[in-house]
Order: sequence, then structure tokens, then C-alpha cells
Amino acid sequence: MHLSATGPGPRVLHVTQPVDGGVARVVTDLARAQLADGWQVSVACPRGPLAAGLRRLGADVRHWDASRSPGAGLADEVRRLARLTADVRPELVHAHSAKAGLAGRLAVRGRIPTVFQPHAWSFEAVDGTTARLALRWERWGARWATRVVCVSEAERARGVRAGVAGRWRVIPNGVETQRFRPAAVDSVRAGLLPGTDPRAPLVVCVGRLCRQKGQDVLLAAWETVARRVPGARLVFVGDGPDRERLARSAPPSVLFAGAVADTVPWYQAADLVVLPSRWEGMALAPLEAMACGRPVVVTDVGGARESLPSALASRCLVPPDHPGVLAAAVTGLLVDPPLRASLGHQGRGHVLDTHDVRHTARAVTGLYRELLGHRTAVSSTEYRESIHS
Repeated sequence: MHLSATGPGPRVLHVTQPVDGGVARVVTDLARAQLADGWQVSVACPRGPLAAGLRRLGADVRHWDASRSPGAGLADEVRRLARLTADVRPELVHAHSAKAGLAGRLAVRGRIPTVFQPHAWSFEAVDGTTARLALRWERWGARWATRVVCVSEAERARGVRAGVAGRWRVIPNGVETQRFRPAAVDSVRAGLLPGTDPRAPLVVCVGRLCRQKGQDVLLAAWETVARRVPGARLVFVGDGPDRERLARSAPPSVLFAGAVADTVPWYQAADLVVLPSRWEGMALAPLEAMACGRPVVVTDVGGARESLPSALASRCLVPPDHPGVLAAAVTGLLVDPPLRASLGHQGRGHVLDTHDVRHTARAVTGLYRELLGHRTAVSSTEYRESIHS
């Protein structure tokens, strides 16, 4: 297929079940870049803010009602996705995350180029029999992925160790460096936390409130931090299934901002951003924080080490599920403003050099072109027969 720069570009169908958090931001960033580059972009996803935002960008959004986890409705979800795919007639399918990766590969079964991007492996999110089933599926389903895109070398290596025989491509996550940028702390903080002491140390944790993100570990560490840094405050930005449980055990110095339309001001207002995840592929929150010139403390999981410059990796990585170590790292940075400023400056430069979303989008589009370069166009009837056979 000749990919002309003058006529309509090829059509890609993104499939996603998550409609918030990092996966939604990745899909939005890719759709925006691909539309600007002349691609025809369709997205299959549940209704919600993600769908509305993609429509505003000009994407062709198709409603695909799917639950977050596999269940009794999976077969019907796969059938509906197969019909949707046949109607859209994409030249390539890009499935994001475990659930969409499962349904998308079952619906297409390798009949057209299929990119699967796990955004952290499904078998790390569960235990026992469920984890064994998830691992068995990932090993089996790899045959129906033309490429498996990992956001870090660590994520790829985890898949290899687990026995997933993928055809790999590592494309690190990126962020919008013009949107995520430094700002004066005092002015931003006054708008977010009116009536509070603007000089009080502020720690911000951005992410879905769930076991993966480890907010319970940060809460366990916070008692020590608050004792050693009087007046310090912690804000959780985001919502999720663990909110009620976390709020019950939180002291008055901990605030819950809930889901917000724009996380940028919270990064800009922070003295320190913390992400105590138990597993990741390569989390966006530390990249976004560094792009805003803020230092970070993150757990040494997934692609965390790859996402940081060496100066931050040596000071700002802590082991997961260790509240005492986390408390020491957070405290050490809160009491050292010059060090925070230095690390924030280095982090911003690192993101500009290596994690600009434009680099990520170009790499993904380059992969698409590589996969489509050898294909020839098919008629509508031939396509429908192929996808349903």
C-alpha cells in the first residue's frame, strides 16, 4: 500500500476499555498526532469523557460498551467489536491495555495488522488462578499481535521472562511538554487550596485510587513524614475503587481532590510528586511532574528507572511496599529545597530530550508505516469477508 502524503491517509482503529488515567491520555495523544498527520482515526471505546474529547479532536468514535475486566459478557463484547471493526474497515488495529487487547485480538485474530500495547501486564494485576489464566492468555494471544508495543524495556523483559513470545517494539511514553510546564508555585497553589498556608510543604500523588498505584503505602508512610515535617500536606488527585477505604484511615493533613479535568495545576503546585506503584509499564505521572519542573519519588517498578535521569534515579527510586523507605525519601527532599529545585530542573530537561510526546507519536506512526508498507488495498466486500471468516 502506498502511503500518500497528499490523499487521505490509512485508517487506524484504536480499541480501549480504560477511559481515564494514563491509557486514555496515550490514546488521546496518539489520535491527536495521527489526525494532524493526515491519518483517518477511529476509536472504539465506552461512552464518557474520553469519547467526547476524541470527537472534539475530529476522530471517528464508535461506542463499544465493555467492562473493565473479562467476565460473562466477553463473548458478546468480542462479537460487537468484530462487527464494529468490519464496519470501520481499518488497515490496522491498535489495542490498548489488557481487556481491549484480549477482545481486540479475539475479534481480529491476526487478519489485519494488529498492534497490542499492554500498558502493564494483566498477570501482574491479579493473583492465584486469575493470574495463571491471564498469563496463559497472554502467551496464547501473542500469535495474533503483529507487534507488541511496550513502553519500557523493563515491561518487554517482564513479558519475555513470563514466556510471552511477542514480536516486540519498545516505544517509551511521552508527554505534552508545552502543556506540562513549570509555573510559579504560589499563584497556582492559592487557586487550588485557598485559605491554607502557601509555604507549607505540599506532596501530590496523581493516579487512580487502586491497589496498583500503592496509595495505601504512601498513607502508611505519611505518619512519619508529617511528624518530621510539621505542617506538610498530602493531596491525592484522582478517583477509584479504593477512595473510601483510603479516606477512612487518612489524617486531617491528607486531602482528596477527586478526579479533575486538568492535573497540570496540581503538579505545578507541588513541592514533590510521589507515585508509590506496585507495578507499571512506564507511568505517565512522573513524566508529567518532571515536565512541570517538579522532583519525584517513585517506586522501582516497571519502567520507572528508565524514565528518570541518572541523578533522580540514584536519589528518588524506592522499593515498592516499603513505607519506611518511602517516608525517608519524601522527608529528605521536603527538608532540602535547593536539592528539590536542582532535581526538578534536571527532570524537565530529561523529559524535553527523551519523553516529548511528539517523539512517541512519530515512533508509533513509523511502526504503522512499517507494518502497512507491504499490504495492498482490498475492496469493502473482501474486507468484510476476511474479518468474518
